[in-house]
Amino acid sequence: MVPEDATKETVEYKMCTQFPRIHMGSTIGDVEKMLSLKANTFETLDYIYVVDESNKLNGVISIKQVLSIEDHETKVEDVMHRDLVIVTPETDEERIVYLALSHGLKALPVVDDENHLMSIVPYDEILKTFNQEVKKNIFRFGGLFHRVGEEYTSINSSASLMMRSRLPWLIVGVLGGTAAASVVTSFEEVLSKFLVLAAFIPVLVYMSDAVGTQSEALIIRSIALEPELPLGGYIIREIKIAAMLAVVCGGLISIVAIIGWGTYFLGAIVGISMLLSIIVAVIISTLLPMIFKRFNYDPAVATGPLATIISDITTLGIYFLVAIILLDFFNLM
Repeated sequence: MVPEDATKETVEYKMCTQFPRIHMGSTIGDVEKMLSLKANTFETLDYIYVVDESNKLNGVISIKQVLSIEDHETKVEDVMHRDLVIVTPETDEERIVYLALSHGLKALPVVDDENHLMSIVPYDEILKTFNQEVKKNIFRFGGLFHRVGEEYTSINSSASLMMRSRLPWLIVGVLGGTAAASVVTSFEEVLSKFLVLAAFIPVLVYMSDAVGTQSEALIIRSIALEPELPLGGYIIREIKIAAMLAVVCGGLISIVAIIGWGTYFLGAIVGISMLLSIIVAVIISTLLPMIFKRFNYDPAVATGPLATIISDITTLGIYFLVAIILLDFFNLM
């Protein structure tokens, strides 16, 4: 697991310095004249940035806005947008993607601590960063370790490289599976008396994994898009959703068990077990990424394999504990 700060890239790597800027007091005519003379020298041409004599950023005007104003004597300060979305050279690259997408911007101005305009982050760099982050999180969601780059997506990637990237979580999975097998072995006496309980292990494990994976995907997306996500409210909402899902799925499997196997105690065991395991799986899958984020580890590392292993072991433990309690209640032990 690699801390976010160890691999974090900042705006400093994405900046371009050739872009249109104009001084306060200039007119729309001055802007059009500048564009006609210097347009081919700019690296990007989405916004005109308005600065004062000391190069402090005061506002921004879009090219569309410039072309739609008929009065060429209009002052730029009369039409520029003053409510600016800005970044600094130290801003994390994930943050620039969030700001650009959430505000519908094609470029972001980069300023220093005193609001001097230094450069901009253009649209192509924002899209490139977005694409890299999506690929990185998809790979990590699938349990691939290490740095995610073009070498992992190329057909020419070596077998040894792909093996090294995929093997660590698989080893963890083997260890987790061994732990799960130990849980089952611990309840061998119960299974020997009621072998039918073994038939429902796959569906219970699958359902907790499936619901947990949904929760993982949602929390990773939410953390990425909303860095200031109110975690307390989010957890409460997820628990409410988990409870509703658990009641529906637990009730359904209980009915199936009763109809298919003709025993009410079996229906009660699998129904209650599924209800509890789904709620616990959602809590695990929601809290793990939050905990990783809190300690400056990439939340995507917590998704998939790790949460699945913990969820599987927890689900089996819940299943057999519920079975023992209810079988004892029905005097069947």
